[in-house]
Amino acid sequence: MNSTVRVSGLTVRHRRTTALDGIDLDFGPGVHGLLGPNGAGKTSLIRVVSTATAPTSGRIELLGDEVGASADHRRRAAVRRRLGYLPQEFGYYPGFTVREFVAYVAWLKEMDGSVIAGAVERAVDRVGLTDRIDVRMKTLSGGMVRRVGIAQAIVNEPELLLLDEPTAGLDPEQRVEFRALMRELGERATVILSTHLVEDVVTACADVTLVEAGRIAYRGTTAELAALGGEGDRLDGSPAERGYTAALHSHRATAAAR
Repeated sequence: MNSTVRVSGLTVRHRRTTALDGIDLDFGPGVHGLLGPNGAGKTSLIRVVSTATAPTSGRIELLGDEVGASADHRRRAAVRRRLGYLPQEFGYYPGFTVREFVAYVAWLKEMDGSVIAGAVERAVDRVGLTDRIDVRMKTLSGGMVRRVGIAQAIVNEPELLLLDEPTAGLDPEQRVEFRALMRELGERATVILSTHLVEDVVTACADVTLVEAGRIAYRGTTAELAALGGEGDRLDGSPAERGYTAALHSHRATAAAR
């Protein structure tokens, strides 16, 4: 596999808390799920890979370039132009229209001015907001704002797309449409989807990485994760949800035995 993302010995500390503890990971083209309970380290990993924050230690290679703490600003800036990023919470100017906001992000990514208008319209259409493109951001519902967040992340047709809890606030129909869009994007890009919703991963991703307490608890295909769940009835959740729980319990038991 040609790795778009490769991290080794990645450690992130926040004061006295270790968010990531020397992890090794690599991702290639396709859609990859990043699962884990709240506080597991998923957001810290996404932020480091997006170059929004620097790790405490470790090596990071994105799109063939080294972008760790020792990399200069120009190198990181060049990589940022080739990726898309949706954080859990993103800031926006409430007085901007949807068109203006997505165009502003395209400008920040240093896209060619001659292609921005068309790229904005395509991105907004892909998230189903063409009829709201000239509506001000402050008038949108929470779910619509989230869809604008996805639009700004894909406006530059990124080679690497990083999404942190992207379906928060989306209704069931919109989540189905989102999953289809992720599968489409994954045909030519590397997409990393961080979420606590197991079903989003199962239906959109080819494989899953489970993070627990800053370490990798499990890596495998979504089918393999479901197989870990064994037999159970629908009251116990889906096979993938049971597999997720089993993988967590196994990792915690192994960690406790060390």
